[in-house]
Amino acid sequence: MAEKKVAKELNYEAARDELAKVVAELEAGGTSLEESFALWERGEQLAKICNTWLETAKKRLDEASN
Repeated sequence: MAEKKVAKELNYEAARDELAKVVAELEAGGTSLEESFALWERGEQLAKICNTWLETAKKRLDEASN
C-alpha cells in the first residue's frame, strides 16, 4: 500500500479513493490476518475522514440555503 497520509492531509476524493482500494484488497483476500486487520483499521479511519467531509459539506449547504 502507498504511504499513508495523515488524516488532515487527505481531501475527500483522496480518502474515498484510498478507501476503495482498501476494500478491494480486503475483498480479494490473500492477506494474512494481521495485514487484514491493519487494512480494516485503515478503512475505518478513511471512512471517518469521508464522513467528516460529507457532514461538513452538508452543514455548509444547510447554512447557505437558510
